[in-house]
Amino acid sequence: MASNPHKRDYSITGPENQRAQERGLATAEWYTSPIPRQRLKELMKRKDGPAIRDTFIWFGSLALVGLIAYQTWGTWWAVPAFLVYGILYATPGDSRWHECGHGTAFKTPWMNEVIYQIASFMVLRSATPWRWSHARHHTDTIIVGRDPEIITERPPVWKILLMQIFHLYGGPVELKRVILHVFGRLDKQEREYIPASEYGKTFWEARVYAFVILGVIAACIYTGSILPAMFIFLPSFYGGAVVILFGITQHLGLHEDVLDHRLNTRTVYMNPIFRFLYWNMNYHTEHHMFPMVPYHALPQLHQEMKHDCPAASPSLWAALKEVVAALIKQKDNPAYVIERPLPDTARPYVYGIRQDGDEAAVTNGTAS
Repeated sequence: MASNPHKRDYSITGPENQRAQERGLATAEWYTSPIPRQRLKELMKRKDGPAIRDTFIWFGSLALVGLIAYQTWGTWWAVPAFLVYGILYATPGDSRWHECGHGTAFKTPWMNEVIYQIASFMVLRSATPWRWSHARHHTDTIIVGRDPEIITERPPVWKILLMQIFHLYGGPVELKRVILHVFGRLDKQEREYIPASEYGKTFWEARVYAFVILGVIAACIYTGSILPAMFIFLPSFYGGAVVILFGITQHLGLHEDVLDHRLNTRTVYMNPIFRFLYWNMNYHTEHHMFPMVPYHALPQLHQEMKHDCPAASPSLWAALKEVVAALIKQKDNPAYVIERPLPDTARPYVYGIRQDGDEAAVTNGTAS
């Protein structure tokens, strides 16, 4: 299915926003795989136990590795120690931010909120704005002009992807927004998805962030060392490599402007360590189709959906190779997308609305 070959405006305040609404792609009804109602209710059941266990493991591991990093400071051993610390800081910070933002990680609401606020700071994402940004991402997943969380446009901007290895694109953008929020202002894009009733909360959260960051800077000046910042704030940058590696497997290389998550979202099989760091978000098609299913139930949801979905990528490495190959092709042909065959047991793909406005469905890559 070809996309518009001309360069498009990926901002959510440009003409593509109105175009998506006119085409019926905004806040539309999405395809869902058939799962028995009772089974889905079982999978959606929330629990405190798994998330409490994983949170203790996460913070315990962070404290242990942090102690080792502290003890090795001033030696070459500090390099691998802080690398591991940064990965443990930023990668679970990203996935915990995500799941707790959905309110599904814990059964107890305040537990979700506490971890969400902590993780939001750890990955430098303003908590309230990103809660609404991510809600829009789920409502209008990879709909150009509507989704504020598309990692890169077509043709891909390699500079952004490479900068994000150290969070050097998104990080400064977020810090600029924090400064705006401290002074009671929002940028133009944020006004598109943050309700006015949430502005006050946004501003006060930013002031807390600023207070913590200034406190870390003061500690660095007082001690004459960047060591305090190596534990708080800087890991958001030097620990971000795994975050972007996981992140680019979610949607890149797949379709835009469709109403079927099987077309624009990728599930990837990962080893148990990666799955712990990522909190099972490698089951990303499943998560997007049924976002109220908690992370610990996603492997079971995957089994329920396999008959209706394209085959999962066999490994992170395989997914990354597929993504990079697609991005290289999109440099010269922005319309290029990866076409993944469905099993014979699956329902047809649902593309949604063609550019001519007609309803379209595709079975195993063949228009019908």
